[in-house]
Amino acid sequence: LEIVRAMTYVIDRGMTMYWGTSRWSAMEIMEAYSVARQFNMIPPVCEQAEYHLFQRDKVEVQLPELYHKIGVGAMTWSPLACGIISGKYASGVPDGSRASLKCYQWLKEKIVNEEGRMQHSKLKELFPIAERLGCTLPQLAVAWCLRNEGVSSVLLGSSNAEQLIENLGAIQVLPKMTTHIVNEIDNILGNKPFCKKDYRS
Repeated sequence: LEIVRAMTYVIDRGMTMYWGTSRWSAMEIMEAYSVARQFNMIPPVCEQAEYHLFQRDKVEVQLPELYHKIGVGAMTWSPLACGIISGKYASGVPDGSRASLKCYQWLKEKIVNEEGRMQHSKLKELFPIAERLGCTLPQLAVAWCLRNEGVSSVLLGSSNAEQLIENLGAIQVLPKMTTHIVNEIDNILGNKPFCKKDYRS
């Protein structure tokens, strides 16, 4: 109640236009929405969640129900899985990369463990799809995130202008993300989460 009240106060005074949540569960978001409606306050409009080819559950299973029921969209982050999908870690951890820093030891372990090796193998299989669509693997990954109807925006992190320009090129790939292409990607990844909608159809 306090958070909803505080955000309503901030919006009413023109300090911001909207508010959203970050790393909240679907239940917490629904509770905030219910409190806002009950006390005539302003509910959150989006949830900031990690979403990429290897992290799908929250955005594809938990959030769609909120999107359809109350209109809460997802503002997703880490579309390249902390750089893993960019391909820069394909031959290990290069000096000067994020994973080479002491504070990112967790990322280094994620790259070199068995799951990380399996992810690199999947990326190699996805590369021909990117080639066929005339784009890079990072562009394919960002477009894949954007194609989800509940995703309002994708937050990009870039170390330089070239990376940013490359990532923005995903907008031109988005129209090419047909059901056939998405199914092809799902078959390679083998990690599509089960959701009620799939069961009903």
